[in-house]
Amino acid sequence: MDRLATRLRDCFHIVFPDLPVQQIPSATQSSVAAWDSAMSILLVNVIEDEFGIHVDLDRLDDLDSFERIRQYLSVEAG
Repeated sequence: MDRLATRLRDCFHIVFPDLPVQQIPSATQSSVAAWDSAMSILLVNVIEDEFGIHVDLDRLDDLDSFERIRQYLSVEAG
């Protein structure tokens, strides 16, 4: 796991502490029961703090899995 993915995994762990760490890379909004709209906003806030970026909330619907967020960050956070 590269540095970006490790940092993102840590963000997920903060927001979803009951989700086993080994399941985080395959997490999707539909597979994590606690991942509702409020948790999406909290996750984005944690990611913004960790990576020092601003995430446009209009993109929230697209950021519905660990992998899609990782891809987004690879472009936005370089």
